[in-house]
Amino acid sequence: MSPNTYTLRPQGDRCLSIDFGDTIRLETGQLCLSAAATLGRAQLQGVTDIVPSYTAVALYYTPGVDLGGTDFGTLCAQVRDTLAQDLIQTTNSARQVDIPVCYGGKHGPDLSEVAKKIGVTEQEVIQIHTRPGSMVFGLGFSPGHPYIGVHDPLFALPRRDVPRTAVPAGSVAIANCQSTIYPTLLPGGWHILGATPLKLFDLNRAQPSLLLPGDQVRFVSISEQEYDHLAAQLAQVSA
Repeated sequence: MSPNTYTLRPQGDRCLSIDFGDTIRLETGQLCLSAAATLGRAQLQGVTDIVPSYTAVALYYTPGVDLGGTDFGTLCAQVRDTLAQDLIQTTNSARQVDIPVCYGGKHGPDLSEVAKKIGVTEQEVIQIHTRPGSMVFGLGFSPGHPYIGVHDPLFALPRRDVPRTAVPAGSVAIANCQSTIYPTLLPGGWHILGATPLKLFDLNRAQPSLLLPGDQVRFVSISEQEYDHLAAQLAQVSA
């Protein structure tokens, strides 16, 4: 498979953006991941980092051939040549990751409000959110911070009018048909449905980020007692 259409544009003098569309769709996200993997395999001269997102892939590069880098025009030509080949199919090696979540109560202060806004019960919100088929499109905002989707159109809620200045680590929240999980105490304006006791980012692990782009995620509802038990177990392991 190779992409049919895309556009190349500069983002400053050290970044080339490869745009595959302007709408968040599962197919576009998978295309970005495959393109990023294929470009990584090509080891293009001067490229220092490759970052996939919902609809684009960013190539960060060192300008100047005399410095071991490249120039924008040459990099564009190399990208076109690379993307004309069959792309690596990242879906074939995608991990399946279960995320236990305690919904509502002290862990999910916005669950009731979300249910009212979209016209369903709190239990129906949980049922929709725990459906399989969500993918990690990318990481950003802070280390290990995932952007997960695409959810049911009922979850097409904009962010909160007034963001919180401090969202607890592990909080699971939605906005614009997407989910995120806050890896640390951070400001945020998404609607918090619950929380997971899992640690999203830990520098002591061989792979610090629990989730990676391309992972298939399934949220699993757990009770508050199960949350506390799992949190205690994880605390003992990391002690």
